[in-house]
Amino acid sequence: MKNFFKVVSALGFIVSIGIFTLICYAQRTIPDEVYVAENNLFKVDTPYTIVESDIQSSSAVEFENGEKYEYDADIRLLNVFPIKSTKVTVTQRRYVYYGGSAFGLKIYTNGVVVVKIDEVNTEKGKKNPASEAGLLIGDTILKIDGKSVTKNDEVSAALEGSKGKKLTLTVERNGKNLTLTLTPALSLADGKYRAGLWVRDSSAGIGTLTFYDSKTNVFAGLGHAVCDVDTGKKLPLSSGDALKAQINGYYKGTDGSPGELCGTFSSTQIGSLNINHNTGIFGFCNNGTLITKQIPVAMTGEVKEGKAQIISTIDEKGPQYYDIEITKVYSDSSSEEKNMVIKVTDKELIEKTGGIVQGMSGSPIIQNGMLVGAVTHVFVNNPLQGYAIFSQTMLETADSLFYSHQKQAS
Repeated sequence: MKNFFKVVSALGFIVSIGIFTLICYAQRTIPDEVYVAENNLFKVDTPYTIVESDIQSSSAVEFENGEKYEYDADIRLLNVFPIKSTKVTVTQRRYVYYGGSAFGLKIYTNGVVVVKIDEVNTEKGKKNPASEAGLLIGDTILKIDGKSVTKNDEVSAALEGSKGKKLTLTVERNGKNLTLTLTPALSLADGKYRAGLWVRDSSAGIGTLTFYDSKTNVFAGLGHAVCDVDTGKKLPLSSGDALKAQINGYYKGTDGSPGELCGTFSSTQIGSLNINHNTGIFGFCNNGTLITKQIPVAMTGEVKEGKAQIISTIDEKGPQYYDIEITKVYSDSSSEEKNMVIKVTDKELIEKTGGIVQGMSGSPIIQNGMLVGAVTHVFVNNPLQGYAIFSQTMLETADSLFYSHQKQAS
């Protein structure tokens, strides 16, 4: 009898451990919030079940333009043990025109960005006016003595015009405005008043278009923010242009040395650049210049590990499909632009570029006939792999630009 109870106890312990493990696994892998398209249901794998607390079927509502609704789905193990509640948002299926073509970016900053701080040689020795004022690399100078500055030469003119008197600077740092006082120093080198500042007022480069939404006339590219090459910080966008580009070649990527697309861009404007966001660069298109073919946008929950393709331009042939594999999906990733890990499997692309190279950021990712995301980063030590962002995340930012523009217009 004692042996019987021992066996029962051991089995009970094993079952308890198994249940506890399944509960912990579900809490870690089932997202707190998901989006599903109309006429679809939020599903979980066996042995988990869903109890919809508010609406019995996600196909129960007829959609009007832009409408959506939400319900709470209670997740249970074996329909007995409560695990968590997931917020389900049901929306209309969105369709966009896919990208894949290269485009040029010209960005003009809101203010001027401090990229370097140096010393000034004076009659009394070396001084560092910028550092003494409390300026840091990455700061954005918005105003000098109450006057807005947007160009490097405006800063130089303000320093020279000060004749050595104190200047009041309005500076943006980490999203907050600061007021600093700077006293320029007379340089022995050229007899001009200097602050030991190196600033940048613009940037240019080449990226890849991800999609164009004809309903809002908004296009999206890159899948990550445009950052300053020296500071690594996001450039504060004042205005910018998206221009037609021609890819002429590439530098092949190797372990420890990422490759790069080489190209030129013309003066032919595709559209304006209006938002430089963590999820990409966004703007309004010149009508009809980005029309390709429409494709449905996948919800985040529809993106799966497995085979997929990217559309990229690496030479004069224009946008081409290349095979990849989605090796990891981070449903609850805290990073806006690192939602997936992808691996290039296409032999032609590997032979030519070595994998993912700079300039391919924004390349659309297609899986099961849907736009699921865009390439964002390459792994420096392994150019075959990189990160990608969900297309739904980029579309949400694109929508925010459209609604903000509509609000301003009204």
